[in-house]
Amino acid sequence: MILEKIRDPEDIKLLNSAQVDQLCRELRDFLVENVSKTGGHLASNLGVVELTVAIHRVFDTSKDRLVFDVGHQCYCHKILTGRQSLFHTLRQLGGLSGFPKPYESEHDAFVAGHASNSVSVALGMAHARTLLHEDYSVIALIGDGAMTGGLSFEGLNDAGASGEPMIVILNDNGMSIDANVGGLSRHLSRLRSEEGYNNFKRWYKDKLQGDSPAKKHLYNASSHVKHWLKSNLLPESTMFEKMGFSYMGPVNGHDVQKLTQMLTWAKEKNGPVLLHVLTEKGRGYSYARQDPERFHGTPPFDPATGKPLRQSKPSFSSVFGESLVELAREDNRICAITAAMTSGTGLSRFAKEFPDRFFDVGIAEGHAVAMAGGMAKQGLIPVFAVYSSFLQRGFDMLIHDISLDNLHAVFCVDRAGLVGADGQTHHGCFDPAFLSQVPGMTVLCPSSFSELKEMLHFALFSVTGPVTIRYPRGAESVYKGCSLPVQFTPLREGSDFTVLTYGILVNEALKAADILEKSGISVRVLKLNRIAPLSADEVSDMLKGTTRLLVLEDCLDAGCVGQRVAALALEAGVKLDKLILRNCGSTLPTEGSVEQLYSSRKLDGVGVAASIEEALHEQ
Repeated sequence: MILEKIRDPEDIKLLNSAQVDQLCRELRDFLVENVSKTGGHLASNLGVVELTVAIHRVFDTSKDRLVFDVGHQCYCHKILTGRQSLFHTLRQLGGLSGFPKPYESEHDAFVAGHASNSVSVALGMAHARTLLHEDYSVIALIGDGAMTGGLSFEGLNDAGASGEPMIVILNDNGMSIDANVGGLSRHLSRLRSEEGYNNFKRWYKDKLQGDSPAKKHLYNASSHVKHWLKSNLLPESTMFEKMGFSYMGPVNGHDVQKLTQMLTWAKEKNGPVLLHVLTEKGRGYSYARQDPERFHGTPPFDPATGKPLRQSKPSFSSVFGESLVELAREDNRICAITAAMTSGTGLSRFAKEFPDRFFDVGIAEGHAVAMAGGMAKQGLIPVFAVYSSFLQRGFDMLIHDISLDNLHAVFCVDRAGLVGADGQTHHGCFDPAFLSQVPGMTVLCPSSFSELKEMLHFALFSVTGPVTIRYPRGAESVYKGCSLPVQFTPLREGSDFTVLTYGILVNEALKAADILEKSGISVRVLKLNRIAPLSADEVSDMLKGTTRLLVLEDCLDAGCVGQRVAALALEAGVKLDKLILRNCGSTLPTEGSVEQLYSSRKLDGVGVAASIEEALHEQ
């Protein structure tokens, strides 16, 4: 076994060609064996095995800066940088993150989790290297999917113009960068990948560059001729070059020797280089290769059959998708928008049944929000289904392109609250604060499937301005009631303490009330159905008779609903002898199951009950 002997990336540089090929095979077997137990991002990691090995044969990532875009394809990198023995803890509480994290290793250059920022981050590192007179390479690894995000082109445009030595590796695993590339351009791309061509270029440059004015004149003249020919004969091939990059490729992303060669050449160039690498998602594991979308992010599965170990249950995402299809049959103004998350947000059936009314804009949430504004302005009812943490990128457009004209667009915010194993970059802990700041925005919080259906109908047909429905990842719990979209609903009466909460956390509030009842403590449970808008009069009505209040939320403390309730209570003259804001605090939780994270932040029934008991004993 080669992989067992890899303790440090430097060990990879000592392997011969046959050993490198064997290492790649062992890495794939290791990935399938381990991810089948922990769950995680499999297809993308199977696709970058050879590329990751080649990077570590050429660079020293303890010093050189390797910046991942999104970062879900970093598993091989982690395995090869001293974390192989910890891989069984992947995405578990206290274990390895599924994304690059500098606190884990010096080989992780930067936090990653969202798309399209790698070139910008890498350029910043390249500028720092130049200004501080240091010596290291900077590499950005970005996928063709992330290239659908506008930020990637902002970074490429600036990086190419900067002249900073850096390498952008474009991992192209399916989507063409330029659909109109012709046969001559493909020939040039192949030629660029040949050793003889690159050796000739280096020889030619060495021979014609020097102190001699004649050499300089000849080199400059020949360069102008070359660029003129390329610009006029091959205009479609020069997008990156026009930005200022030396373009190399495309190259077979599963040929370690060729990749090592190309990366070595790229490292030698004293300027921005874009290396175009063609890879295949799911390579080496037939089930992931046949269905890369399902194995993009997979729960634990049987590696022999590729089937999940647990049968999937209805989720808030699937119920939303089914409900939207039913409503769209009745009203042809309803359109659905996704930012490259069709299946993740439950829109696969909508896309199939209403292809003309379905829009996948790629990883471009800001564009999606602005486009929804244009649709709404012209009489459609756009529904943008998006993960909470991804919607953060559309905040500016929510204000300027939606709110200012009070446009009726519907935002269905999936993965609200704590999401579990994906960790810090994916927890939906900010939307209660930022959505509530958008003027005119209505924010609805269903706690069950039936409430989601009711609130979706209400949002589409009964609200005039912008409206958000936020719901968690996964299935409903014990509470399966259906409250109308009024401000609040009392779920349980009590006199000793009041727990106010919303969304799926109503289940933990009810558990806490059951626990405390056994100790003779009577707890009132109030469920907020709408967290915005929220007025002083509504808070006064809601908290009538309450002197001790605990507000339970799975968001961060700053800007939480509890703070707004406390301020409005003071404004309304409601006197609270005791106020507890129970939320995620000031820091985002790491990886772990949602149940484990609830427990760690005392958001579960046991933690809430303990907080109330402690507060009562203090009085």
